[in-house]
Amino acid sequence: MITYKGGQKVGKGTYWDLANGRRIDVPREAVLAGGTATYVKMSSGVMLLSGPVIGLLYSILMPFIGIATVATLAALKMMGSVYHVAEKSVSFGWRPSSAYLSGKKKKKAAFSGKYFF
Repeated sequence: MITYKGGQKVGKGTYWDLANGRRIDVPREAVLAGGTATYVKMSSGVMLLSGPVIGLLYSILMPFIGIATVATLAALKMMGSVYHVAEKSVSFGWRPSSAYLSGKKKKKAAFSGKYFF
């Protein structure tokens, strides 16, 4: 078992709370402090070497993370435009919140320019 919860009885070793960086050295058997804390049993050397390795992975993967972010934002922007166009083409002018009790308003006839006397 590598991970332990607060309140668990553990044996000799070094236990790290990765959420806040707290280290607990247990010389014999003891009960870990903290009810909801999660501890990882790891030696100090492994913990010190894991920092640069995680940093290296982060710097290697950062360009891919940036490309994925830009691609996702562009796809969402295009899909939003497509959705807006589809919404406009499907809409036929009916508004369910409007009641046409007196009928629709009629457009005024265009003036033809002829006079009747």
